[in-house]
Amino acid sequence: MPHVDLSTFNDTTLFHPGPGQLFLRDFKTQITPNQTQQNTLIVAGVYVVAIAILWHIPYLSVIIYPFKLLTVGFHEMSHAFVGVLTCAKIHSIELDPNEGGATSMSGGVSWLTLPAGYLGSSFIGACLIVCGFDTNASKVASIVLAVFFLFTLWWARGSWITWLLILGMSGLIVMFWFVDGGSALRYFVLFIGVMSCMYVLWDVIDDTLARKVNTSDASEFARVCGCCPSRVWGFLWLVIAFVFFALGVIVGLVSFKQNAAEQKADAAHFLPVPGSHSGALSLTPNSVIAWTLPILLSILGFL
Repeated sequence: MPHVDLSTFNDTTLFHPGPGQLFLRDFKTQITPNQTQQNTLIVAGVYVVAIAILWHIPYLSVIIYPFKLLTVGFHEMSHAFVGVLTCAKIHSIELDPNEGGATSMSGGVSWLTLPAGYLGSSFIGACLIVCGFDTNASKVASIVLAVFFLFTLWWARGSWITWLLILGMSGLIVMFWFVDGGSALRYFVLFIGVMSCMYVLWDVIDDTLARKVNTSDASEFARVCGCCPSRVWGFLWLVIAFVFFALGVIVGLVSFKQNAAEQKADAAHFLPVPGSHSGALSLTPNSVIAWTLPILLSILGFL
């Protein structure tokens, strides 16, 4: 009989996982949420449900009305930024009280500027979702939003509703920055990110797939390209928007693994609140009410 050396089967080198298996195992470990991340995912899920409900209830929709306008602003600013990158001259940005908007420009590359509205605002939403997993990242996102607001005010300086919207949003950002060392700020940034992604998904479905709007970005893009109908482009943009939404969650899970206590400790040393020993105001019911009521009343006052 031939001799078989059974000792070779005990060689652990035969059972070493390959690079592909190691990558999958490491990726699975990275996207497994810890307790803080689980709470963030639960809050994001509540946001999705709440936005979906409030979006379609006439009287209650006034609660998210300012944030609808903000996402319209993201949409129009995305058109404008890509227009600038393709050497267009931006004449103005207008936000409509009826939740519409328009960007007036001359020049540029139409097949880049037209899809930039939906794809840009969904990308912005995904980035904000990523930052919503970490307090310090949310602070950085708020600074970026401030720059975005300045550009918007420059191009929409003749729009009174844009000024009121940005003043109200700036007030909310400052308020949440002061609450609990910025911990509340990350939930606000997360909400804006989810809202922006939800707006893209709903608006593409409503304007392109459910009903064809001849003045939509997809219709104009179909006219410029001439190869596919607007519903095809709308469906493609919808898929990309879903991908951005999912990537925002995945990147957030992989990038920010600190628990709430660690985030709070780091946030106390990164752009802390001036005049506070701990670098933050405590998150108590009385302080939340004291800060929230004036801001909400100021926002609802111009609706």
